[in-house]
Amino acid sequence: MKNRERFSSRLGFILISVGCAVGLGNVWRFPYITGKYGGAAFVLIYLIFLAILGLPIMVMEFAVGRASQKSIAKSYHVLEPKGTKWHWAGYVAVAGNYMLMMFYTTIGGWMLAYTVKTAMGEFSGLSAEAVGGVFTSMLGQPGYMLFWMLVTVILSFGVCSLGLQKGVERITKIMMSCLFLILLVLCIRSVTLPGAMEGIRFYLVPDFQKMWENGFADAVFAAMGQAFFTLSLGIGAMSIFGSYISKERALLGESLNICILDTVVALLSGLIIFPACFAFQVNPGEGPGLVFVTLPNIFNQMAGGRLWGSLFFLFMSFAALSTIIAVFENILSCTMDMFDWSRKKAVLINAVLVTLLSLPCLLGFNLLSGFAPFGEGTTIQDLEDFILSNNLLPLGSLVFLLFCTTRYGWGFQNFLKEANTGTGLKFPARLRFYVSYILPLIVIFIFILGYWQKFA
Repeated sequence: MKNRERFSSRLGFILISVGCAVGLGNVWRFPYITGKYGGAAFVLIYLIFLAILGLPIMVMEFAVGRASQKSIAKSYHVLEPKGTKWHWAGYVAVAGNYMLMMFYTTIGGWMLAYTVKTAMGEFSGLSAEAVGGVFTSMLGQPGYMLFWMLVTVILSFGVCSLGLQKGVERITKIMMSCLFLILLVLCIRSVTLPGAMEGIRFYLVPDFQKMWENGFADAVFAAMGQAFFTLSLGIGAMSIFGSYISKERALLGESLNICILDTVVALLSGLIIFPACFAFQVNPGEGPGLVFVTLPNIFNQMAGGRLWGSLFFLFMSFAALSTIIAVFENILSCTMDMFDWSRKKAVLINAVLVTLLSLPCLLGFNLLSGFAPFGEGTTIQDLEDFILSNNLLPLGSLVFLLFCTTRYGWGFQNFLKEANTGTGLKFPARLRFYVSYILPLIVIFIFILGYWQKFA
């Protein structure tokens, strides 16, 4: 049996896990819903849900990975009681990783393309409508998007091909360090703009009145959803990194560090966006429009906007690429575990496979735009995101919960022993009732709510 690769440092493990968790939702959804539901009042509710929802499931993912010393494709095989079928969930989780990459590679390509466009001054002097037109025009060019998607796939698999320590860990450390540095520089620039204080107040001063106006229940659901989905739990994207770490540290403290850093990125993103929007009297919307239309317009009006815009899209590219590299590493580990392939063979086959699987999303904005799965204006990307976010993530998380808490699975005592091995914060045994009975009900509620919001 081959020795399993290991991270060279604890910092590497934490930064790579944060890189996986820090995604585009931190930037184009979190600040918007925070502003909508009362600023700091919403953040408070979000942090509570992050602690009671995301944190326990993350500890379970890491525990399953570390105890099995395998990727999610084989973790259940190693830990499940003899004769049970938990391992089927592993194959679904592997499919979830591919599904995430089917649309994330295209969006990663957009980020790289906009970094170059901004640096080259393509937006300089354009009207607000013309800036929006650049994005619309890009979506209509399959060849151009294919080029940037291929750059994203080749770059990311190239990093993974160098190995865990020399490639994934080393490059992700550099990217995440740069990400935090650029984030701080952009925050300082944004909060020192004339008129920025109004945006800071809107974002960070608790306003429970606004929360009630927009619906307290809606605010709670939004906080719950954001806390649940921000960490990409349920498809084993985190458990793989558990399999690469030693047993020196207990897992609750490590998971807490990752949650804190993920939240810091989300909060700081808002400190870039809201002060700038208020300084230039622009409505901060949600989703791709905010990043690709609203913000380029703001950078256009800002002194030295070309530099600040380039830095922002470089930050976004690092956020996207860190997630893609982390998930690619999981996919590679899964296929190496399942088929006993070398890393080189796994990289070559998966690079071709992921490229082909990414084409429907890419073509859904142009050649296949006639296919609108959820009605007019929706795309193949919306369908892929729905399959992942509304189905595979919540149901995968539910499987992790049941596997780690019931006697029909790995069992709570086995989970607790693994989670609490090493120094640091221990997972409290008294939470057994909560994680066994209440938390699964909350996850089922999130699953049902997702369908209700989508179709009701």
